[in-house]
Amino acid sequence: MEVTEETKKNILRGGQFLVKETPCEDVFTPEDFSEEQIMMKESVKEFVDREIWPNKPKFEKKDYALTEEIMRKAGELGFLGVAVPEEYDGLGMGFVSTMLVCDYISGATGSIATAFGAHTGIGTMPITLYGTEEQKKKYVPKLATGEWFGAYCLTEPGAGSDANSGKTKAVLSDDGKYYSISGQKMWISNAGFANLFIVFARIEDDKNITGFIVENDKDNGISFGEEEHKLGIHSSSTRQVFFNETKVPVENMLSERGNGFKIAMNALNVGRIKLAAACLDAQRRVIDGSVKYANERVQFKTPIAKFGAIKQKLAEMATSAYAGESASYRAAKNIEDRINIRLSEGNSHSDAELKGVEEYAIECSILKVAVSEDMQNCSDEGIQIFGGMGFSADTPMEAAWRDARISRIYEGTNEINRMLAVGMLVKKAFKGHVDLLNPAQAVQEELTGIPSFDTPDYCETLSEEKAMVAKLKKVFLMVAGYAVQKYGTELEEHQQLLMAASDILIEIYMAESAILRTEKNVKRSGADAQKEQIAMSQLYLYNAVDKISLKAKEAIVSAAEGDEQRMMLMGLKRFTKYQNMPNVVALRNTIAEKVTEENTYPF
Repeated sequence: MEVTEETKKNILRGGQFLVKETPCEDVFTPEDFSEEQIMMKESVKEFVDREIWPNKPKFEKKDYALTEEIMRKAGELGFLGVAVPEEYDGLGMGFVSTMLVCDYISGATGSIATAFGAHTGIGTMPITLYGTEEQKKKYVPKLATGEWFGAYCLTEPGAGSDANSGKTKAVLSDDGKYYSISGQKMWISNAGFANLFIVFARIEDDKNITGFIVENDKDNGISFGEEEHKLGIHSSSTRQVFFNETKVPVENMLSERGNGFKIAMNALNVGRIKLAAACLDAQRRVIDGSVKYANERVQFKTPIAKFGAIKQKLAEMATSAYAGESASYRAAKNIEDRINIRLSEGNSHSDAELKGVEEYAIECSILKVAVSEDMQNCSDEGIQIFGGMGFSADTPMEAAWRDARISRIYEGTNEINRMLAVGMLVKKAFKGHVDLLNPAQAVQEELTGIPSFDTPDYCETLSEEKAMVAKLKKVFLMVAGYAVQKYGTELEEHQQLLMAASDILIEIYMAESAILRTEKNVKRSGADAQKEQIAMSQLYLYNAVDKISLKAKEAIVSAAEGDEQRMMLMGLKRFTKYQNMPNVVALRNTIAEKVTEENTYPF
């Protein structure tokens, strides 16, 4: 795939958004979808609106057979093979297109979102990326077309976030022809109808686990627990899987011995950004349902959509969805470009994909946390707008709220991902991949220097907002730089400090992504056509500044004392100060009025 020299020159490495300015022309936005991508989006939406949305009540009643049926139909339409290379009966589409399909197929119910994500991601992808040619030819076409379904067996009763601590054993036979796998796996999505499992087990006393491809054969020591009773995702098949001396041919080892932990972690990187995508259309559908109800529901002789309290909710819901879209597709295109650069340099598809996603592991963790929490908040506000009806199982809000809850646990809990984001950034800095040291030192010098009293001229649209984002990056560098300097290699032991720093990092990326998307579109269509998008960018930033101020203050007063503390608190005040504070109520009204007028999420 051809990659321009300009793309190679301009693409930032993962995490570099923090220390390098990104021109708006260099970000990809949903407004940049190609005709092919728009057709794919419409095709998926039509499928969901025909096959899934009308059956929502059935999905709430544990209709596992319906989930399997829908998945099979999705396979027949090619949706399960979007990311699979054409030589294995997939569509071989780029990373942005795979995000797009995941986005729009996942919004109607968490049951299908989970089945789809488990099958296409952690069920199929490990073979596509790590399998031998023989393994790919044997298994991937069946998985890509929906003839077979896949599941992923990593979690155990004693091995959750500490995935490498699993006790499942793989013992080589005396003749060296097969491994006998014995152990217990839990919370296995798609277990009830999977034909194939990616199973992680430990050989002897190896430091790291090993991956295996295991076909589902009840006569080969494989048995299942009952379907789990869960808060949400009711029609997602979730069972324990027991292996009792299950024979697996040696040629079904995935990658090399001891490489299982690496496979698991890289699968999770992709899973994290795809999970963010899976929460996007769920937000849109909650907003659509909420605004339609708010326009129809009359109280005190007035549609409740006209009340300021409801406008506030609709505006904040739409703003979070807009920022989530902006950041998710920005990162997806960065990954796609990085994959294409590696392909153009002669890397294999699997190596290019692995390295492309791994490069943006920080952004994947940021998105997983931010969008999953925004979806939870969105569905919670949806219930509130519906009032008493929202609490009823007869409306879709309570199901959306219950389904949303798992997203903060999947693919590594949000707490783990918060700490990972900062931890990976610090490691990148030590490796020289992201220069944090010099910008952090520059911030320290700025704190001790004489501040400028010049009044900037913010005459261009969003120019002050971009300047604010640059200042917020200084807040992160100030806080994180001090923490690294003080605690060094022991930083990971200070989890609450890492969590605070991570929240700052997350808000910077999300706010900047929304602003850059809007700026790019203002240059294309003018400020008048982007009035509501400008308002959403400003509102998101206003909220982000508040969150960052709170988290930075928490970190500063907890880690620093005396003059250092006073100096950093003064710096925080300087770096979070607006010159022209926005009228927040006016911003919310502008956004909400557009949403209510269109009677949908219209952006």
